[in-house]
Amino acid sequence: MPLVRRDPPHRAEDASVSEPDCPEASHDLGLALEGEKDLRRREALLAKLLALSDASAAAELARHLRSEEAGLRNACMETLQAMPAAAASVLPGLLCDQDPDVRLLATEIVRAQPTETANRLLAALLDVETHPNVCGAAVEVLAEVGTADAIPALRAVRTRFASEAFLPLAIDTVLTRLAPGR
Repeated sequence: MPLVRRDPPHRAEDASVSEPDCPEASHDLGLALEGEKDLRRREALLAKLLALSDASAAAELARHLRSEEAGLRNACMETLQAMPAAAASVLPGLLCDQDPDVRLLATEIVRAQPTETANRLLAALLDVETHPNVCGAAVEVLAEVGTADAIPALRAVRTRFASEAFLPLAIDTVLTRLAPGR
């Protein structure tokens, strides 16, 4: 009689790792990601966080946007872009972060959000943003995903940064696309 190999039954703890909102699993993955220098291992950790795609995974990824290592920052930003629903939970905090570099990276994460959400978030950012480079990054994203809803914020920031060499021109380009003939 031939030996028939059967798969072992799934253990209960294996199922809990793939369920959404596993803050412990996300935290452990985030801690491991922090010190990981091997790119293959880093990619595996990022893939596990992406598989979770919940608020706790997004929070762990967002924490690494402050990393001194550009490769880690960019990898976390790209992973957050790949999980737009989960990323939505951390975007409001990222867009009002004290660090302009974090706010700038957050504008790129907004690019992957649904159009209405992206316009709302970026218009709110432009209403209060004081750093011209962050405004420029938001305008760049609005050039791609902007709708007429963003026009008032764009006009206001254009006035506020009229003395900046690049920003009014970039805003005019976006306004021409969003409101032709106005």
